[in-house]
Amino acid sequence: MATVRKFTVVPLDDARPHEDVEAIVRLVDCGRERLIQIDTYGRPTREKPGKLSQTIRLDKAAFEKLVEIGSKHF
Repeated sequence: MATVRKFTVVPLDDARPHEDVEAIVRLVDCGRERLIQIDTYGRPTREKPGKLSQTIRLDKAAFEKLVEIGSKHF
């Protein structure tokens, strides 16, 4: 698991489509700070379907920056 506190924006020139996977957003209160956690789960065809694949946590500043980046991109 990792907590993201800032982003660096870099274009990806040779992007390819990826398969869709399930994700859960969790609202985390660690006592000293609140975080947004995103858990992704592997493809249904993987060896252990439904197994947690990646987890990232965003602090408030990183979440707000991601919203800003997304708003400009879309």
